[in-house]
Amino acid sequence: MAGSDIPRAQDQLFAAGQSSRAKYAALVVGRPGLAALLRYELIVGLAQARAGALGLVLRQRLYPRLLGSCGRNVIFGQNVVLRHPHKIHIGSNVVIDDNCLIDAKGESNHGIRIDDGVFIGRNSILSCKNGDIELATGANLGFNCEIFSASRVRVGANVLMAAYAYIIGGDHDFSNAAASVLEQARVSAGVDVGDGAWLGAGAKILDGVSIGPHAIIGAGAVVRSAIPARAIAVGVPARVVSTRAAG
Repeated sequence: MAGSDIPRAQDQLFAAGQSSRAKYAALVVGRPGLAALLRYELIVGLAQARAGALGLVLRQRLYPRLLGSCGRNVIFGQNVVLRHPHKIHIGSNVVIDDNCLIDAKGESNHGIRIDDGVFIGRNSILSCKNGDIELATGANLGFNCEIFSASRVRVGANVLMAAYAYIIGGDHDFSNAAASVLEQARVSAGVDVGDGAWLGAGAKILDGVSIGPHAIIGAGAVVRSAIPARAIAVGVPARVVSTRAAG
């Protein structure tokens, strides 16, 4: 995906010829019209910051009304923020802990799909810029994780992402040394993390990388190239040091 297809928040917030309400709705709600905005604001105002058991109940009852689809027994923690929620699809028995951001922003993307049994730890961020994110069944994200997508990021079934792990599904072109990086194109090839993989604390998975099923990425590793199935990779940049025996 080329940079012109990846929107910037500044461009939307300061676009000429639009009212402040329209800009806010485009950035946060993702649907035009006063009715959609009022519905979003009413539900968020009633439930998002509400503490205690009452807040849990309100979010469990009201947040699904904003979402594209939502299964049973979904727990939304306090201050969970939803952006472009009609493009967020959540399965059953999912936990999204306090202070998470689930942002499906984009004009032509499908958005975010969170399958059954997923756990998302507090302060974690799922952020789309016209990209898609899929968390397959049973994936577990520790606290302060981030997944960014400007094309497609898939986290496989039963993947464990430890705290502060970061999947970076986008990059910047910096080939023109005379121009700032911000002035150059942004690109994205996407990321795929295979089923059963384990990303250690603080691991960084860069754009264009695939992680094979049941691979292990060591804490603090920076992964710049594909990692085979069942491999154990550590370091900066990450290198394969051994292979796990098949069970």
